[in-house]
Amino acid sequence: MTIPDNWRKSSYSGSGDGNACVEVALDHPRTSVRDSKTPARAVLTFPASAFAAFLTALRNPPRS
Repeated sequence: MTIPDNWRKSSYSGSGDGNACVEVALDHPRTSVRDSKTPARAVLTFPASAFAAFLTALRNPPRS
């Protein structure tokens, strides 16, 4: 597997150096995620459809 080179930081990464977040890279047909504080460590990859479902669930949490 190749490591993507098109990492993007979250717009919610905060002020300063913005290292308190995750980074996402879209590498069709997969989406990769890594910790921006330690980018050389593990990278998680997901099928693009699974990551899209995850984002949808975050935006629309179940009501209790």
